[in-house]
Amino acid sequence: MKPIIRLILLAGLVALAFWSWAFFFPSPKKVIEKHLVKLARLASFSSKDGNFKRLADTERIGSLLAPNIHVVLDLPGGRGQTFDNREELLQAVMAARPAVKDLQAQFTDIAINVNTEKQSAVALLTIKAKIGGEPDLLIALLKFTFANTNDDWLITGLETVKPLR
Repeated sequence: MKPIIRLILLAGLVALAFWSWAFFFPSPKKVIEKHLVKLARLASFSSKDGNFKRLADTERIGSLLAPNIHVVLDLPGGRGQTFDNREELLQAVMAARPAVKDLQAQFTDIAINVNTEKQSAVALLTIKAKIGGEPDLLIALLKFTFANTNDDWLITGLETVKPLR
């Protein structure tokens, strides 16, 4: 009986060690996916949110971005935008929030490719956004590029991807 108990305890310790390693040292793909989910959550807001919450969420978005981020957006309806740094992008986000009653963003179909040196990564995903009281969803394919800094993975680029027709 004692060998069985020892075997069960050993298996439990191995499982705990594996879980601890995965929890405290997540893979780059998990870290990037977590950042993308956080970005979608922070970009979303409702008319009930106060100005302080909107400002705080915009600042939190800034913490996910590299200072030299390059953004090229070509959204449906011909609304193209280009931003060349974090401050310019965050100013545009703050200016756009009062003009929109609410925004609910969701990233789906996330595919992340980390380079072999684990210094950069590319994430392709679909954004589904409900803007204001509009009946239609905004759906677009986005490409995010990430760079691994000493502390974290930061978004260095964002662009819309035109689907093949």
